[in-house]
Amino acid sequence: MTDTKDENKLVEGAPEIGLLRAESLPAVITLEEPRSAGRSIRGRARWLLLLLIAAAVGAGYWWFYPRPMLPPGFASGNGRLEADEIDIDTKYAGRIAELHADEGDIVKAGQVVAVMDTRDLQAQLKQSQQVVLQDQRTLDQAMATYASQQAVVKFDQQELARSTYLVSKGFATQETVDLQTQNLNSAMATLRADEAAIGAAQHALAAVEHQVEFFAVQIADDQLFAPKDGPIEYRVANVGEVVPAGGKVFTMLDANYLYMDIYLPTERAGRVRIGSDARIVLDAYPDHVIPAKVVFIAKQAQFTPKTVETKDERDKLMFRIRVRIDPERLEGREALVRSGLPGVAYVRTSESAKWPARFAPSPRPNIPVAAPS
Repeated sequence: MTDTKDENKLVEGAPEIGLLRAESLPAVITLEEPRSAGRSIRGRARWLLLLLIAAAVGAGYWWFYPRPMLPPGFASGNGRLEADEIDIDTKYAGRIAELHADEGDIVKAGQVVAVMDTRDLQAQLKQSQQVVLQDQRTLDQAMATYASQQAVVKFDQQELARSTYLVSKGFATQETVDLQTQNLNSAMATLRADEAAIGAAQHALAAVEHQVEFFAVQIADDQLFAPKDGPIEYRVANVGEVVPAGGKVFTMLDANYLYMDIYLPTERAGRVRIGSDARIVLDAYPDHVIPAKVVFIAKQAQFTPKTVETKDERDKLMFRIRVRIDPERLEGREALVRSGLPGVAYVRTSESAKWPARFAPSPRPNIPVAAPS
């Protein structure tokens, strides 16, 4: 206790401050911050910031400039590759008896893809054919009667001429001439009736022959044919189902009409012409350039569809332009036809503009296609 008080007195007293010894004072420890660690953290933060800025710049460039800039005289637009859909429908109501194609099959123009049940039509056709035979016999009989009556008329004419000559010579009476004249008139009336009977028989025969033709056409129309070359996309009905007149059985794609619809603003669409050269590049095949032609330009502007990406604002009116692939390039490539593939169509808006080298048409792909079974 004494030592503590003495130390407090020495500390509190100013005159005695010089008498303090270094050993008696509490030790002060100074912590030095490592300079190398702080510099390393700050350097890493700077590099991370620079990387984030570079990534943001690259993403912005990719978003606003996804493709190399086009030279003057060209325009482009995004779209999807489409093929004309053709519905294979029934002409008459009936039951499906046979199906000769299915989804994914490649069919040729004129190929039978389905057959309807025609047993009722076959029976009606046979009945009409029997009526044809009966009417043909009726016509033959009428013609024979007419020929026989012609002989009667000819005989009565000869008799009348002979009697008239004899009357002038005084060898026959006028009563005989009058009787033969009456016979001739009656024969002529019968001949005209036989002639009318022939006409009626001919008309009846023609009518039943047309009926036979009608049933034959119905039976032929109950065979469903593929109108174009291309793949079957959908099968809507199955064997045994009863479909109404105009009922859909298949939906196929026209392999010779493959196109892409794009939308261009007024200042670009106004320079495009029907028949202008175009190129199509699909996202799935970025290195394959497909030559095409402009086949349609909308007469009226419309709002840009939501499914089409454009650089301009969406509230601006756009013109729809259809670009079609050359049918000769698609010949024999029916199995490769697909709709819905996204891509970009490039259109030449100036006839004097030269296509860049990167848009040179690619050679036709040599991909073997299996023959349809």
